[in-house]
Order: sequence, then structure tokens, then C-alpha cells
Amino acid sequence: MTRKRVYLDWNATAPLRPEARAAMEAAWDVAGNPSSVHAEGRAARRLVEEARNAVARATGAEARNVIFTSGGTEANALALTPGLRRPNGAPVQRLMVSAIEHPSVLAGGRFDAADIAVAPVDRTGVVDLERLRNLLDDPVPSLVSVMLANNETGAIQPIPAIAAMVHQAGGVMHVDAVQALSKISCNINQLTCDLLSISAHKVGGPKGVGALVVADGVSGFDALIRGGGQEKGRRGGTENVPGIVGLGAAVAAAMASAEQESARLKVLQAQLETGLATVPETMIFSREISRLPNTTLATVPGMKAETAVIGFDLEGIAVSSGSACSSGKVQPSHVLAAMGVPPPLAQGAIRISLGWDTSESDIIRVLEAWRKLADALGKKMTRIGT
Repeated sequence: MTRKRVYLDWNATAPLRPEARAAMEAAWDVAGNPSSVHAEGRAARRLVEEARNAVARATGAEARNVIFTSGGTEANALALTPGLRRPNGAPVQRLMVSAIEHPSVLAGGRFDAADIAVAPVDRTGVVDLERLRNLLDDPVPSLVSVMLANNETGAIQPIPAIAAMVHQAGGVMHVDAVQALSKISCNINQLTCDLLSISAHKVGGPKGVGALVVADGVSGFDALIRGGGQEKGRRGGTENVPGIVGLGAAVAAAMASAEQESARLKVLQAQLETGLATVPETMIFSREISRLPNTTLATVPGMKAETAVIGFDLEGIAVSSGSACSSGKVQPSHVLAAMGVPPPLAQGAIRISLGWDTSESDIIRVLEAWRKLADALGKKMTRIGT
């Protein structure tokens, strides 16, 4: 009998939620363009605005400040705009990003390479606040972009403290909350940030849709995509109504059980990591700091991530490398490199990320496979030693 496959790569993408699927199926039958004034157009507009309200509730923002995009990458690119300013502030002229950001942020948006600075992190993967403060000690206003929680390690950044430093220096604060939404609070007011990016498919919505949430008073936007004036002129193009509806439905469903689900995942995470650590020399990255309740990045000296991912797959378990992958090729993790992890250790990092249908039996399966892989590695090392 074939064993049920276990999906533990939720940080890469989450399965489509039933609520999102049902909402999208209904939206396909709404024929109108949201910009049209007739009844059909108004029906489509109503669906878009209901989704906008759902995102606003989840992020503590005003609905008028939610800009729909094609995903988290576009939301980040839209945010990284020279000329942004807070109320009564000067326009930003340079960009600062942390060393562990998503590639869409590290790319720098529309800032010239000469105007981009990288803030280092410490060995736990948290932004070095003193080094960041030194970078901000400059009369030129900066846009600072730091992710709320890292997609590889799950490390949570001290965003309110960083935002306070940025604002004191006259800058603007952007937060990539793609991995954090529904797992921890992403309230833009509590974070005290100015811009916040989210993505639908990380919370069980469809791929290809996201949003940039903007705090009141932030101005200076230069639309990345110009067109017919949609999204109040901030993002041109006819709205992807079914996708936006799916985003709204997924966010609403995720937020309805967010607190209980985070607590449940934390218990499973602890069980997972206790079991992983029974294998000698196992290292779990960022374990000593606050992390997302669903994310574990672990390695054993001598392990190769690509081999381990294949080994898990053969056991019917989907996990991922802690490395960023491009066209199927595993690349060294820039996150672990920024944390000072030696390449021989970083090359074996495996990310196990949990989600709403992860069960205790799934954790048991993973631990069985982990011990099997470690045992095979140990035998190989013994043969090499002899």
C-alpha cells in the first residue's frame, strides 16, 4: 500500500484553501470589468473591494491604502521607490536592506546600485541594530527594507525598534511580511512601519497575486506599472478579480484561526526539533531566538542538501533546501552566509515548514526519514574514515 505523501514545504507555497477555491470559482462567473460603471462592472468592483477590506483587517490598515499586485515580488518592487516620504519628511534618496532579504528586495527595486547599502545580521540571523544605526547616521534620508520573518530560518526581526531608528533618521520603513502573515501579527500600526508586502499563495490563496499595504501619510509613489489608472493610479492594469478574491478569502480564513493555529504549530515544531536533535551534531539555526512557529532549518555536518531533499522525497516527504533554488540548481544560501555559517555546514541545510494540515503523524514520518538519512551519512563517513 502506498503511503500518503507528507507536504512540509509550506514556506515555498501553501495548498489552496477550500475557502479560496470556492470564492474564486464563484468569481469566474462575474463577467464585468471592475472599472465599468454598469451593473456587471459594479459586481466585479464589489468583489475586489471586499477582498481589499479583508487584507486591511488582517494588517490593521485602511482599505484605501491596500494596493493589489501580481505577488510579493511586485509588491516589494513597488515599495522600493526613490522619492517616497513620510508626512513632513524629505524624499528618500537611498536604500538600505538587510543581508538576509528575499532576492526581490536585494535586487533594489528602482534604486541605483550605488545608492544601496546592506545592513549585516548577527550569527542568529537578526539585524545588527548598532551597525544599522551607523548606516543611518547620514543626512540623506533612506528607505529601509527589512523582512518581518525570514523565509529560511524563521527568525523574527525587531521591526518596531528598527522602524523607530529609521523614523528618527527621517527615513521610510518597508517590511516584507510575506512569510509572517497569519503566523504572527502583521499589524502595520503595531509594527510602526510605512509599507508592508504580502503574498496570497503563502496563506493558501492563489499564486500570482499579492498586495502592498501603505500607512497613512506616505507619499511620493511612482507607479511601477502605468496604465488605465487602476488602484488609484498606483498600479495599472485591469484587476485580476478571481485572484484578488482568492487572496481575500484566504486571508480571512487564515486570520480566523491564526492564534490557535500558531499555538498548535509551535507544539509540533518543538516535537520536531526535539526529535531532530536526537541525531548527534544536529544544528538547528536561529533556535535560540524568536522564530515563526512553523519553520525549522536544520543540518548535520557532512550532509548535502540536494541529496537529503531527494532522500526525503523518496520517503514520500516534501521538504526543501535552505538554499535559494534557481532552475532546479541549488545555490549557496545567502542567509546562512550572512550569519557567518561555514559553507560546508550551510550546504546541508534542510528547511522543514509546517502548515494547517500538518499532523503529529507527519512529524513522526519526518523524524524517521531524518534518522535514516543521518544513519546512511554516518555509515558513509565511517567508510571514508577507514
